[in-house]
Amino acid sequence: MFRIVITGLWICAITVLSSYAVVTWMPDLPKAKSEEYLEGLTYQKLKPLNIPVIAEGTVQGYIMATVVFTADSHLIKGLGLTPAPFVMDESFRQIYSDGDLDFRHLKKYDINKRLAEIKLKVNERLGSEVVKDVMIENFNFVTKKDIRT
Repeated sequence: MFRIVITGLWICAITVLSSYAVVTWMPDLPKAKSEEYLEGLTYQKLKPLNIPVIAEGTVQGYIMATVVFTADSHLIKGLGLTPAPFVMDESFRQIYSDGDLDFRHLKKYDINKRLAEIKLKVNERLGSEVVKDVMIENFNFVTKKDIRT
């Protein structure tokens, strides 16, 4: 009986010592590297925009665009407002007033320039570098005759 008690105490002592060794040894392991670029970014998808295309005094059709942007979540919390309405407004203004968009005479369009301009104008309106990137998820043109009423 004495041997069983000594063996049980021995097993308990080894378990306690090994647990203590593991706990003190673990903090010395290197930490996994986190992706610092994406840390603190908020991804937001806006409602689709319906932008009229007016030419020769009439509505020729509508541009259907879905805009997505990333913003610094730390700055959003500091501002107390979301940049979504500003991005939506600036996207509408930029596309609506763009004279290069002519769907009757199609040509290659520099969308990167337009997206950079939207980002710049929104950040100017907000007063800091809140919006990090503006992207287009969907960009279509629907003629007036193709619209169902």
